[in-house]
Order: sequence, then C-alpha cells, then structure tokens
Amino acid sequence: MSTESTTDDQGLDKGLMMIAWVVVLGSIMAILDTTVVNVAINHLTEDFDAPLSTIQWVITGYMLALATVIPLTGWAAHRFGTKRLYITSIGLFAIGSALCGAAWSAESLIAFRVLQGLGGGMILPAGMTILTQAAGPQRVGRVMAVIGVPMMLGPIMGPILGGWLVDDVSWRWIFYINLPIAAIALPFAMKVLPKDQPQHGEALDVLGLVLLSPGLAALLYGLAKTGEEGFSHASAYLPTLVGLALVTAFTFHALRHENPLLDVRLFANRAVGSAALTITLFMLAFFGAMLLLPLYLQTVRGESALQTGLMLAPQGFGAMLMMPVAGRLTDQIGPGKLVLGGLPLVAAGMAYLTQVGADSSYWALGVALFVMGLGMGLTMMPTMSAAIQQLRRIEVPRASTSLNIIQQVGGSIGTAILSVLLTNAIADKLPGAEGGTAALAAIPPEQRAQAAPLVADAFGSVFVWALVFVALAAIPAFFLPRTKPVPVEDDDADAEGAGAAPVLMHA
Repeated sequence: MSTESTTDDQGLDKGLMMIAWVVVLGSIMAILDTTVVNVAINHLTEDFDAPLSTIQWVITGYMLALATVIPLTGWAAHRFGTKRLYITSIGLFAIGSALCGAAWSAESLIAFRVLQGLGGGMILPAGMTILTQAAGPQRVGRVMAVIGVPMMLGPIMGPILGGWLVDDVSWRWIFYINLPIAAIALPFAMKVLPKDQPQHGEALDVLGLVLLSPGLAALLYGLAKTGEEGFSHASAYLPTLVGLALVTAFTFHALRHENPLLDVRLFANRAVGSAALTITLFMLAFFGAMLLLPLYLQTVRGESALQTGLMLAPQGFGAMLMMPVAGRLTDQIGPGKLVLGGLPLVAAGMAYLTQVGADSSYWALGVALFVMGLGMGLTMMPTMSAAIQQLRRIEVPRASTSLNIIQQVGGSIGTAILSVLLTNAIADKLPGAEGGTAALAAIPPEQRAQAAPLVADAFGSVFVWALVFVALAAIPAFFLPRTKPVPVEDDDADAEGAGAAPVLMHA
C-alpha cells in the first residue's frame, strides 16, 4: 500500500468493502454466539440441573479462553500472516461449535466452549488488523462504522434467533448455526483477503506467554470462585492473587523486553491508555447487563426465550442506527466528543434498569434499551478508533490484540461479578434461594408469583453496579482526543519493514 494512497482521504472502494464483508462474516459468528447463549442460560440450568454459578461458566469459560489465546494473536499475525491466522481461527471456532452442540453435560459444554473460544479469540483481533491495514488510518472510523452495522445484527438477531431455536428446536442449534456461516466465510476469506508476508524473524516471547495467559486465566477463575464461595476460601483468593502476581510480573517483563507478547508501552500513548480504561469499565457494565436482562425477563416476568430475544432487540436497533453516524463523525471531529455524548445515554438507559419491578412497563423498558443502544453506537467504535488512529501501521496488530484482551477480560469480569452479586442479592431477598435463579425453578408457581417483586428488587440492586461502572468510564473518556486527526508519516524503518501507512496524530 503506498503512502500516497493512504494519505489521501479516499472513499470506501469496492475492494475494501469486499474485505470488510469477509471480516464481518467471520466476526459475526463470535458476536452472535455470545448473544445467542445469553437467552439459553435459564434453559441450560434446567436441562443440566445445574446452578447459575456453574452454568454462567458457559459464558465466562468462553471469554476466559478468548482472553488467554488473544495474547498470541499479535505474534501469530507477524509469524504466520493475518490471512492464515484468520482462516485457521474460523476453522477452529467451527469445530468447537460442532462439539458444543453435541455436549452431554454442563461440564462437557463448558469444556467445548473453551475450545470454541480458542478459535474465536483470534477472529476479532485478526479481522480488525486486516481491515485497519487495508483501510489506512484516514478511513478507520468510517470502515468500522460500516462493518459495525451488520455486526450489530448479532445483538439484534442473536437473542431472537436463539430464543426461537431454544423454544421450538433445541438449544444445541444455537451452536450448530455457526457451521453454515463458517462454510461461507472460509472460501471467501481464501479468495478475497489480501496476501501478507509472514515476518519469520520475530521470536515468540515464551516467558511472556507463560506469565500472561495463565495469569489471565487464574485471575478470571478466582473472581468467579469468589462469588460462589466467598473470598475467604482458598479456592477463590489463591487463584486471584496468583493471577494478579503473574499479570504484574508480565507487565515488568514486557517493559524490558524488545518484542514482548503484549506491548504495554503502547498504553503510554494518552489516547491508547484512555481508550483501554474506557473499554474496560464499559465492558464490565455491558456484558454484565447482557447476562442479567434475559434472566430478569425469564425468571421474573416468565417470558419465553423467543419473547426475551424480541424484547432485547431495541438495544441493537439503537446501536445500528447510530454507528454509521458515529463512524463518519469520528473521522471529522475526533472520537472524544462522541464518547462523552454516548456514555450519558448508556447511563440513562441503565438508570431505568435499576428501577425494574415485577410489572414494569415493557414500552418503557424498550425505550430504555433503545437509548442504551444509541449510547453504545456512540461509544464502542469511536473508543476503538481513538486508539487505532494514533498508531503506526506496524503497531496495529499488537494494539488490536491488546484492546481485544482488555475487552474480553472486562466482559469476563463483568459477567462473573454481576452473576455473583445477583446470586447473593436473591439469597438476601429469599433466604431459601441460595442457588440464585436456578433455585427459583423449584418454587411452586403460586409462590413464585409472590416472590417476583423481591426477585425484581434483587435485579434492580445489581443493575446499580452496572450503572456505577458506566459512570466511572466517563473519567478516562474525558482524556480521549477531541479534535480531528491529522496524518503523520511512519518512521522509515517501520515503513520498510511493514509496508507501513501514515499514522494519525492529534494536535
């Protein structure tokens, strides 16, 4: 890619759009699978006769696998090429999906979800790297907005499709549905994605891998166990402390290593560091809320999985409407102003969720979710763009990897924390329901109706924590760039080694 072609502010040409659609095909599987599973959680607790604290590992285990394999993505992209990596990831994800559909117990399903996550963890960062390098920094905001629209079909169609499959077919088909998508994505990826040359000279940071991946896994496992048994139990606090120690040790190692597995020095860039912290706090709230909402609608309101999916659709529609606008404005005025406008919208919608009751208006709930969706559209892509636009082309794979780790770890922690808080809140309201939402299934229908207001209060109290995380995200968002980016040339050495394009720096 020539320097001239990327410096000029071109439109989104046909070749770039073809690459974008191939990236969407692969990426939408990972996104779709997360949202599809959310509406099946209540069914899985009943079918496998397992408590929520166990079944939530169907989500947390998947995200944990994503978080542990993503650190390899930056190195693997250099070593094998992003095209090969992307194609291999889709294939592994498809194999994991097939095995998930054939699971015979909660434990086997969790294990196969981990395998699925090992493939899914590299799909999004590899796809983002391919796309941002093809687009060049001048078009990052717009191309992200273009792919963001179909990718938001995951949050819209996922719960609806998942609800229909769970109610009328089988929960197994929420995993089998990935197979035809993979069958389409793989041949198109082989044909359309540009060839790239692997950089064989870069050695794998083995020590970094030994420190970071087990550290992330131990940290997430310990947080999940904390909710089940309390932090006073060794099975909870030991993994948490070990995970923190390993991640801390990796940070010191990465600061001294020439080519670390994860380049933490990128976070010294104000935009990258601010974007990382904003994403972390936002994902804590978002993924936690996406676990709570379907459970509220099914356990408190008695809705089917399909009805639950339909009621969650307004959020996806709001995000889908706002993303194209946000993408164009990101390239014109800078991302900071958009994010600071989006977070209050998310907070407004979340504030309504803190007040949900056993008979809350569905119309009001739909409006709240739609407003949250508008806020999401103004928050997620502009925040990611704020980091990517600040970097040289050679830094994009590592930055994409870092941001995806942060996104998945934040989502995993949010899911674990809020599911734990919900279990404890229900136990406080109903002393005989220590098993959380799974214990409610054993209560006779007439008693369950009487308990519904108390359970709704428990949900509302946990949504307060999600609201707090959104409010805290506004602090680092204040430091995101709020001016239009201008192009600056890469260093000559980087341009020669990576065919680098100009990077955007803010005045």
